[in-house]
Amino acid sequence: MAASGLRRGFSVTVFLPTGDPEGLKVVEKSNWTGRGLVIPRAMFGESRGREELGRTGVYLLVGPSESSSLPRLYVGEGDPVKPRLEQHSKQKDFWTHAIAFTSKDTNLNKAHVQRLESRLVDLATRAKRCVLDNGNAPAPPSLSEGDEAMAEGFLDDILLCLPILGYSMFEAGATAVARHSDGLLYLSAKGIEARGQETAAGFVVLEKSQAVGNEKVAPSLAIHISSVTDLREELIRQGVLMPSEHGYVLSQDYVFGSSTAAAAVLLGCSSNGRLVWKTKDGRTLKELQDAEATA
Repeated sequence: MAASGLRRGFSVTVFLPTGDPEGLKVVEKSNWTGRGLVIPRAMFGESRGREELGRTGVYLLVGPSESSSLPRLYVGEGDPVKPRLEQHSKQKDFWTHAIAFTSKDTNLNKAHVQRLESRLVDLATRAKRCVLDNGNAPAPPSLSEGDEAMAEGFLDDILLCLPILGYSMFEAGATAVARHSDGLLYLSAKGIEARGQETAAGFVVLEKSQAVGNEKVAPSLAIHISSVTDLREELIRQGVLMPSEHGYVLSQDYVFGSSTAAAAVLLGCSSNGRLVWKTKDGRTLKELQDAEATA
C-alpha cells in the first residue's frame, strides 16, 4: 500500500445495476470522492453509456496470460476514459475485465491520472504478481505539492478497494508483512532455509529465503500441480528467484496465495504448507491456526 501507519475501519459498497453478481459492479468507499466500475468485457457495449466513463480517470485491463500462471495487466489513463477503453476493445485481445476509477466531484485532471498510472505501473512492477502488458513505465508528471498529495490520497483508496474486488496485483510482500519476529515461520528441508509469515494478503516469504534448484524439482509437480510449476518458472523469469549456490534465493519479499503454494514453489514438490512451515520452537502453522480457532 502507498499509505503507512495504522489503518482505520472503512466500508465499501458494491452495487450491481443489472442484478447479476458476475456483471457490472459500481464501487464506492466511505469518505472517498472516487467511484470504481468493474466491467466484464462481454458487457462493455451496454456499459459504454455510463457517466463515469465520460470522466477523467485511471483504468486497469485484466485477463489471463498465455505464457504465465499470473494474470496479465495493462494500466492506463484517459481524459476521458471511454475513448481509451473503446480503443482497447478493438486492439487488445487478452482482457476479460476493465476496472475504471474516476472522481464523483470531477476534481481529477489529466496530470492527476498520469500520476496514478505511473504509480500503479511502478507498484505492479515491484510486486511482480502479474505480467505487465505496458510496453514501458510512464514517467510521473510534475505536480504541485498539493496536487501530488491529492493524487496519492486517491491512490491509497484505490489500493484499499482493489483487493476487495479480487485484484491483488499491487500488494508487495514488504507492505503485507508485519515483520514481527514472534510471527515468523520457518521452512527447513531439502537443503534450503526459508522464512515467512501468514498475513491477510497471503503467505509472505521473506527476501533471501532459499529455493531448490531445477534439478531437485519433482517431475510429478509439473503433472499434478502445473500451476505451481508455471508460477515457479515465472518467478525465475521475473528475477524474484535468483540463481545461488543453493539453487535459488528470493530477491525480495513475495506474497504467495497460500502457505502450501509457497512451500511447493520453494521445495519443488507437493507439500502441505500448514505442516512444513513452523515456528522456531517447532510448532506447525496448522497447530497455530487450530489453537487460535479454539481459543
